[in-house]
Amino acid sequence: MTLYEAKKGGSYCIESLYVEPSITRRLQALGLNDGTIVNILNRKKRGALIVRVRGTRLALGKHISSSIEIREVCREGMAEPGEETENELS
Repeated sequence: MTLYEAKKGGSYCIESLYVEPSITRRLQALGLNDGTIVNILNRKKRGALIVRVRGTRLALGKHISSSIEIREVCREGMAEPGEETENELS
């Protein structure tokens, strides 16, 4: 499945990137590496996705998001580094 096909509110693990080498290097510099967890925050009308990666929000166009292979993850009770869970707040 591709990142473009992901559902809003879901958490996904990046499997691989299939874009031009220069774009791949830039995405990796932004934290989009194999095995990274991304959360889909919003989907815009023209196909852009707003995602959270390691605490940072990124906007990705349709061309790029449809070239990123992902798999859905079940992360109950886990938080991204820098995020607090309900147990930590108590």
